[in-house]
Amino acid sequence: MSGYDVVIRRGGVVLPSGVVTCDVGIRGGRIAALGERLEDGREEIGAEGRLVLPGGVDAHCHLNQPTGDGTVMADDFFSGSVSAACGGTTTVIPFACQMKGHSLGEAVDDYHHRAKGRSVIDYAFHLIVSDPTETVLVEELPALIGQGYTSFKIYMTYDDLKLSDGEILDVLAVARANGALTMIHAENAECIAWLTRRLVTAGQTAPRFHAAARPAVVEREAAHRAISLAELIDVPILLVHVSGGQAIEQIRWARRRGLSIYAETCPQYLFLTEADLRLEGFEGAKFICSPPPRDRQDQERVWEGLQDGLFNVFSSDHAPFRYQDPKGKMVRGADAPFLFVPNGIPGLETRLPLLFSAGVKAGRIDLARFVELTAANPARMYGLYPRKGSITIGADADLAIWDSEREVTIRNEDLHHNVDYTPYEGQVVRGWPEVVLSRGAVIVRDGQVLAKAGRGRFLTCGRPEPAQPRQSPAGR
Repeated sequence: MSGYDVVIRRGGVVLPSGVVTCDVGIRGGRIAALGERLEDGREEIGAEGRLVLPGGVDAHCHLNQPTGDGTVMADDFFSGSVSAACGGTTTVIPFACQMKGHSLGEAVDDYHHRAKGRSVIDYAFHLIVSDPTETVLVEELPALIGQGYTSFKIYMTYDDLKLSDGEILDVLAVARANGALTMIHAENAECIAWLTRRLVTAGQTAPRFHAAARPAVVEREAAHRAISLAELIDVPILLVHVSGGQAIEQIRWARRRGLSIYAETCPQYLFLTEADLRLEGFEGAKFICSPPPRDRQDQERVWEGLQDGLFNVFSSDHAPFRYQDPKGKMVRGADAPFLFVPNGIPGLETRLPLLFSAGVKAGRIDLARFVELTAANPARMYGLYPRKGSITIGADADLAIWDSEREVTIRNEDLHHNVDYTPYEGQVVRGWPEVVLSRGAVIVRDGQVLAKAGRGRFLTCGRPEPAQPRQSPAGR
């Protein structure tokens, strides 16, 4: 009997040390050997001329998350995980969202119910803390951290989610005492509300005015304030979906002062601009997300941050609201003011091909940095490394075999999410995963999904191990 369940033959295996042409032997769902001329496996997969990468870890995505405003996310754990897998992602970490007036425990129980028997890939949960009562702070949150929910998100905007500075300090203190990582959505709620009132009064309510209500300065101010609160408590934080140069300046400033401030960005800040919000009629609503896309100069600042180490994580922030849907973008109709359009855009399946094409193939980043941003770092930062995010002996055999030269025109009709549009329609990318394995089982082959709902497993997370933030070049 063979010693291996699966052997992947002669692929260009992407390791931290570089690309090595070798075989990958898989046994019991884990990587058992890396070497030349391994003995036969019960299943053989030829990968000559292809790259073998760790399966992606998308550590910021929203699946079947309750909203409380009449909207419904189009992707549940099945369609969302299928879409992720077809794009080369093998682990997702969506959010168990606490609703105000309810407990965190209720949110976690509800989210497990929503996920049960649905996902085709492994998954963990972040928490969203929206109501940090004394019971939450003293009992629930520490207990849940101890049970493997070691990261949580808090908001500085959105009326149903935002926390005051004092509440943020309370949550950061719990994170420090219990070794958890806090993710922060940094935008100034009061400034947004003031600008929105003025825009609405002036009749400026089309989708393009979403960007006017959330200019870069409101992200810059909130980023600086979040950094200051973290400094006061002496705890690391991660600023999510950073959109452009002004917030980036605040992160560079903090790191020059030796603070442990981590940063995430997303495809929309590389491939979309404010001009997309200006499409005819209501079409701009497809691109409403927060913070909004900025301009070409901000795109370049984000690319610089990806290149020089400012950004630790590259996530999709997948928020799957259908466009032509009374429970989606058109919840208030096809001519609703921008403030009533649900925020967020889809992107689970396209996250990796977009960055691979415009980053690796265009020479902006190398393969090691691509893997770091999309797999290894998110696994480290959320307590899943080295089980996830690495090609190492003993790691889960979560792998994606890429044709690095395959040219694909992104079309929504070819994607696997349950959303009726993609913001990246018509973009041409080079490089796409052909075969995807999760724990040693082939779950996608040439765009065909072979996995059944429910094969994905829930993962408890260990203590986050954020990499030391790189010091960005002075003056950048």
